[in-house]
Amino acid sequence: MIASKYDAVVVGAGILGTFHAHALAKLGKKVAVFEKDATPREATVRNFGQVVPSGFPNGRWHQYGRFSTELFKSIQTKKDIGIHANGSLYIASDESEMQLLIELKAQFDATDYPSELLTKEQVLAHSSLLKGEYPVGGLFFKQEVSAESRRLIRSIHDFIVETGNVTFFYETAVVETQETNSGVKVKLANGNTVECEKVFICNGRDFQFLYPDIFKQAPIEISKLQMLVSTPIATSLPGNILTGMTIRRYESFKECPSYGQLDPKNAHPELAEKGIHVLFKQRPDGSIVIGDSHVYADNATGFDAGFEEEEKINQLIINEAKEIINVPNLQIAATWSGFYAQMKGHGEIFEHTIGSSIHIVTGIGGKGMTASAGYANEHVQKLFF
Repeated sequence: MIASKYDAVVVGAGILGTFHAHALAKLGKKVAVFEKDATPREATVRNFGQVVPSGFPNGRWHQYGRFSTELFKSIQTKKDIGIHANGSLYIASDESEMQLLIELKAQFDATDYPSELLTKEQVLAHSSLLKGEYPVGGLFFKQEVSAESRRLIRSIHDFIVETGNVTFFYETAVVETQETNSGVKVKLANGNTVECEKVFICNGRDFQFLYPDIFKQAPIEISKLQMLVSTPIATSLPGNILTGMTIRRYESFKECPSYGQLDPKNAHPELAEKGIHVLFKQRPDGSIVIGDSHVYADNATGFDAGFEEEEKINQLIINEAKEIINVPNLQIAATWSGFYAQMKGHGEIFEHTIGSSIHIVTGIGGKGMTASAGYANEHVQKLFF
């Protein structure tokens, strides 16, 4: 039953909206979360499922990632939400990438974020699936986790509901938010009207339906990712596996002194053009998620990539994966695309306040799974204190 009044309303039950609701509930606020679909269906459930604060350089987003990781682990001790604490392994494919791993370790050691440098032999001992000719060495962050994205979010919803103060309403679309003298009036597609003190609009690229003019003018672009999953494989490939192209792409490595000296022979221009950096994560059933790619479109014009390009990208990912793991009869069980909003130029996040009570938050980009909980906690604290 939808009440007529709440302390706060959150629009969108994805990872960013969910953790805004969680942070509000911790402050004792009565919260309603409205989700237009039967369950979240966008970026929150279409992502890779790696929680890797090591991908962010020391600073704001790295700290958010650390907060989120610890929160995921804490919730997992109380309820199985599909978090697996098997660490993250970066694998260098040449000496210049290995130098970045050495430098990154030194930077994180200085802020008490430990990691372990691995020799080629130690990397190969991680899993017999790894091909002997690929690694030069590696860097292992044992504290990092992976998530089963498609079950994680509803499990977290259940956990939050059990702790009180938050109610999720699915298949309940918000069609209008209007500031009043006493707060905000929220109109729903089913005809109901709800009043609250504050609204948090955290529905990704879908906020265009509530505020199309703001959306079109915002410095936002849409990123399309492509991912694949294999049929189950008996051999274990534990944790998050991140490879040479990841080292060349992630922001944390770009802060390393030797980033400009990366060996160009392993730059793989065709992969870089499509934003491909090959990652692996094994699911509990033995299947291996492989990805991913990044192609961008301006938010004002929409996204339309042809089928031919999709197939080409998938094949590029598969070809590179076969250079890294030894699965002679690799069979792909499924492929999918994910779409998320991000700030142009890979900026931080889009925040826009209407009046004093309607807060639009989107464009977190690829940082969502790793950093949303930490960001939401700080955002809510700033607004109420």
